[in-house]
Amino acid sequence: MEVAINYLAILGAVVTAVVLGSLWYGPLFGKAWMKEVGLTTDDMMKTKTDPSAKSAMLRSYVLMTLGSVVMAYVLAYALAFSSAYTQTVGIAAGLMAGFWSWLGFVLPVSLGPVLWENKSWKYWFITSGYYLVNLLVMGAILASFPA
Repeated sequence: MEVAINYLAILGAVVTAVVLGSLWYGPLFGKAWMKEVGLTTDDMMKTKTDPSAKSAMLRSYVLMTLGSVVMAYVLAYALAFSSAYTQTVGIAAGLMAGFWSWLGFVLPVSLGPVLWENKSWKYWFITSGYYLVNLLVMGAILASFPA
């Protein structure tokens, strides 16, 4: 089975992931997330003035964006396979692929920091919630613009 991938849809999913991350860890849950990871507003302001902190932040954004590219690409394949198997197409197929990917891969892995690293459940809900919404949106975008 040859899988056709729409690279423009992947690009759209990646851009959406970056925007969602900016909103999620900014105005929506930024203060709560910062408290959970032990950051202060002074720490965040340092990234605007300290060249090494600015460089580290840029590197983090680039790596996170690359991670989103991989996530969108793999989700496109998962969507193609699940659509062929379930005979489901469109946004419903994208939402299903995103949800099951989150449930089967993100949820179990994201429990580790809570169980072994003393992170709080609030931290877990913020971070895993981001990935749930992100995968649902990515799935909807990828399913809306098939190859």
